[in-house]
Amino acid sequence: MTVKEVLAQLKSRGDDARRKHNIKAGAPDNQFGVKLGDIRAIGKKIKSDHELARKLWDTGNVEAQLMATLILKPQSLSASDIDKMTRTTTCTQVAEWLNSYVVAIHPEKDALREKWMKDKDRWAARAGWHLTASRVNKGAKGQADGLDPVALLDRIEKELSKAKPEVQWTMNNTLAAIGIKHAQHRKRAIAIGEKIGLYRDWPVSKGCTPPYVPVWVDAMVKRTG
Repeated sequence: MTVKEVLAQLKSRGDDARRKHNIKAGAPDNQFGVKLGDIRAIGKKIKSDHELARKLWDTGNVEAQLMATLILKPQSLSASDIDKMTRTTTCTQVAEWLNSYVVAIHPEKDALREKWMKDKDRWAARAGWHLTASRVNKGAKGQADGLDPVALLDRIEKELSKAKPEVQWTMNNTLAAIGIKHAQHRKRAIAIGEKIGLYRDWPVSKGCTPPYVPVWVDAMVKRTG
């Protein structure tokens, strides 16, 4: 399948109302308004096509970049390739798929994480905090797993309120992860969340846990013991 053919399939599944909604929510104009499920369905048919994925990514089209994350071969990308893709991400949904499906399984993710944690680029910093939150979540309870929870909390307390919105999301995830996994730092993590108040009024469906750290941490600790 060619880039032109993939874009044509995506465009045929686009919805103008969804596109306008996405743009209003901050996504770029270069998109068709395709449901994520439809993108997955097309990707499932294509399966794996690394060269096509690279070309789709370079179009800058939101759905094409999402498709690329599904059909890429992460091990065929260099750390430099990953870094470039991260910095040319078009929106938060693309960032989520790239970080979850590509970066998370790349052999050099730890080196990239350390680099991105010092970066001022919003997408690189978001990816760095995404990997950090994931590392905290995957660690055993109370075990730092090579990280310094106190230093992370210091940074979060100092930087969270001033960070770019794209970075705030994964930085906040890291704050919650520390509060959930590290009982000895839970009180401070909750206090930071209360002081900054990020996502305090975030709307959620009934039965869902909001991303407001004090509520999130309390709910997860009660659930997991």
